[in-house]
Amino acid sequence: MKFEDYPIAENIKQSLVDLGFKRPTDIQFKAIPSILRGEDVLAIAQTGTGKTAAFAIPVLHLLQERQKEKEAGEIKCLVMLPTRELAIQIAEVFIKLAQHTKLNIVCLHGGVEQAAQIASVANGVDVLIATPGRMFDLVSQKHIKLTKVDILILDEADQMLDMGFYPDIQDVIKFLPKKHQTLFFSATINTYIKDLAYSIVRNAIRIQISPKNPVSKNITHSVAFIEPDDKRAFLERIVTENPESKLLVFVRTKVRAERVSAAMTRVNIQSLTMHGGKEQEDRLKAMTDFKNGTIKMLIATDISARGIDIDNVDYVVNYDLPEVAENYVHRIGRTGRGIQKGFAVSFCSTEEKPILKEIETFLGGQINVLKIDKQAYQDTLDFSEDSESDWRKLLKEQEENEYKKGKKKKKR
Repeated sequence: MKFEDYPIAENIKQSLVDLGFKRPTDIQFKAIPSILRGEDVLAIAQTGTGKTAAFAIPVLHLLQERQKEKEAGEIKCLVMLPTRELAIQIAEVFIKLAQHTKLNIVCLHGGVEQAAQIASVANGVDVLIATPGRMFDLVSQKHIKLTKVDILILDEADQMLDMGFYPDIQDVIKFLPKKHQTLFFSATINTYIKDLAYSIVRNAIRIQISPKNPVSKNITHSVAFIEPDDKRAFLERIVTENPESKLLVFVRTKVRAERVSAAMTRVNIQSLTMHGGKEQEDRLKAMTDFKNGTIKMLIATDISARGIDIDNVDYVVNYDLPEVAENYVHRIGRTGRGIQKGFAVSFCSTEEKPILKEIETFLGGQINVLKIDKQAYQDTLDFSEDSESDWRKLLKEQEENEYKKGKKKKKR
């Protein structure tokens, strides 16, 4: 089935043509008809399967069919997301799909001044994409009304629960009219998520796209056993051997992100960092520069694992293994998206081996090991231009000189 065969408005079909959308992905094929019928949907699908378009396409069609004058601050569709980056990226998808319509799309998130956001919702909004904090700020200030929301969408619901937004979701439900459509999208499902989902949906259509391997078949992923102090040399080598490739590097903390970036600067490799400690303006600039290829390496923490939807990320590098096993899938899912091929490599130190076991248990199988013999390992350290590697090289040369001196003394 092609998109042109769906009973959706011609101007939305034109946007799909403009964006190069021809045939629906599995999640789109299964979700769009149910959403068009006005049914509640509980959808579980791994990252990179096209689930944003799976709800955006039919929702825009429904809103356009029902379009009428909106009151000040009135919202017709509310999309709730856990992070700023996700909100921005989902808004971009909605805006592109709605480009030939008269629907207005507004994105609300923290980290920026309220004034412009307040002005953008003053005359009512067709689709409001928001993080909970800023949205509730504007609700409490009576700039937006949730009492006439027709459609509620919770995206990345599992991450919202992990970040403690369950009370916020319950509070939103209290504002909404009794009769509304709920679309619940999540990358994973467990008892907690299931309980939340069934507490807010009515006779929901359950859709689960769960291949045996949770990692996309487009991704070649592997692990290399590398000790902490040596990781920077191996990262440098990947960059040097793939100068045109776009790399997304994940680390465990914001401090680590800045340290790894500084190490790359020392060897003349440009990079940008993105983490919760940076100002929103800096985070947006980092995303923009990485997206357009101005900078080829972005170093991020897990807060960004699901907020980066950028075409043509060639490599994902897990500089540190994620502490939560399922985040491994979210991280490496930033490459190999759609029909693109991608590569992911994880650096695993001795102390991280228990985490690796947890990840493999979650995946249901072992990750391919990149075997590095002692000589190749040492060659990589010597290859690095980093000052620490220079120090190692000097030590090695000193040892060799001492050895040669010792041999000469024995000959005498």
